[in-house]
Amino acid sequence: MEEFAHIALFITTASIEEAQRIASVLLNKRKAACVNIVPKVSSFFWWQEKLDSAQESLLIIKTKASELNEIVNLVKEHHSYDIPEIIALPIIGGNQDYLEWIGRSVS
Repeated sequence: MEEFAHIALFITTASIEEAQRIASVLLNKRKAACVNIVPKVSSFFWWQEKLDSAQESLLIIKTKASELNEIVNLVKEHHSYDIPEIIALPIIGGNQDYLEWIGRSVS
């Protein structure tokens, strides 16, 4: 499997306030170069053997792949859910200047 230097993470939260707190933690610790918050998404999912739904906020985080494990641990520390959604997708390409900026922005 090819290794990728940069990733985008999707994390849902129970509220915009929680999303902002998590974004602040990740940015202040230089674990993320950029965090977008989509304030309102409708989520439908299986939970405890039944279909459920929630209004959530979505964080889209751009960072280095090498930061993934630490980000997962930080998010779990600051998240209200028992099992928070933390999904990493490889960034396979894009504006090279932007990708280099991600690398410079994350410690």
